[in-house]
Amino acid sequence: MTIKAKIPATVVTGFLGAGKTTLIRHLLETAQGRRLALIINEFGEVGVDGGLLAACGSPVCAEDDIVELANGCLCCTVADEFLPTIEKLLDRPEPPEHIVIETSGLALPKPLVKAFEWPEVRTRSTVDGVIAVVDAEAVAAGRFASDPEAVAAQRAADPAYEHDNPLEEVFTDQIACADLILLNKADLVGEGVVAGLKADLAARLPRKVPVVATSRAAVDAATLLGLGAAAEDDLAARPSLHDAVGLDHEHDDFESFSIPFGEVEDMAPLGRRIDAALDRFGILRLKGTVAVAGRDARHVVQAVGTRRQGYYDRPWKPGEARASRLVVIGLKGLDRAGIERAILG
Repeated sequence: MTIKAKIPATVVTGFLGAGKTTLIRHLLETAQGRRLALIINEFGEVGVDGGLLAACGSPVCAEDDIVELANGCLCCTVADEFLPTIEKLLDRPEPPEHIVIETSGLALPKPLVKAFEWPEVRTRSTVDGVIAVVDAEAVAAGRFASDPEAVAAQRAADPAYEHDNPLEEVFTDQIACADLILLNKADLVGEGVVAGLKADLAARLPRKVPVVATSRAAVDAATLLGLGAAAEDDLAARPSLHDAVGLDHEHDDFESFSIPFGEVEDMAPLGRRIDAALDRFGILRLKGTVAVAGRDARHVVQAVGTRRQGYYDRPWKPGEARASRLVVIGLKGLDRAGIERAILG
């Protein structure tokens, strides 16, 4: 039996204007045929990166490999947006060889890294590394972002944004979680300033992290991809000023189980029973497929908390058993028997 290698993921963090999109475009140009998928986090009226990247025409990243999440800062919507997107990429018949996640400038990276501890993700993917893109000119001036007003507008545009932190605090969290720091726009400040910034960064960091001075974020994929950090296993070394934000449960606090059953006559009654179970039993995630009588395609169920979605995805394959199966995820102590009775009726 062959054990599949975990698909690596790289998190790219940094403020609006630091050069994250430029970095990713350069990465696509130097990927040397490696199949990539991109998750781009944008929201409000500032989102343009997804369109720019889709227009680059890279053969290693097709248009449907670029997923734009525009419903809020990822670290505030981890369960609602990020985890279902990662799972969908991992569930593809031909999943990507590497996933690159560009966060919004306001995102705290640690909640995203912690998301890779979730049961449905941790066995199939790993955080290869966290890349922090730092605007050398802005940090030297004490602004941290090149355009603080644009960052403020970005924050105001996100109704789900849950942490109103000073830019310096967000900056500290971004570099503290990093496995590699790119001191971008170094050509605009001179060697003396770059040396001073490197010393300042080293003093801020809880551990030794490589700092590379760059111009126009020109770093090849061979340098960025393949760090092998397994960051989700190294969270204690990545202290955050906001550790209470996002997913604050270790993976040992979770349990999951599956509920297999046969074909159902009507999806509507099952949907109502699922909704009642989500409301009653404190289920964090529920996902699976249902065989519905008279329908040629599988019905996919996805639920986060009490919010459920359902859709038909693909036809049943010839010879494939028309069986149903739901996976339930929650904190330890779930009433498995009660949930099964509630859903199966």
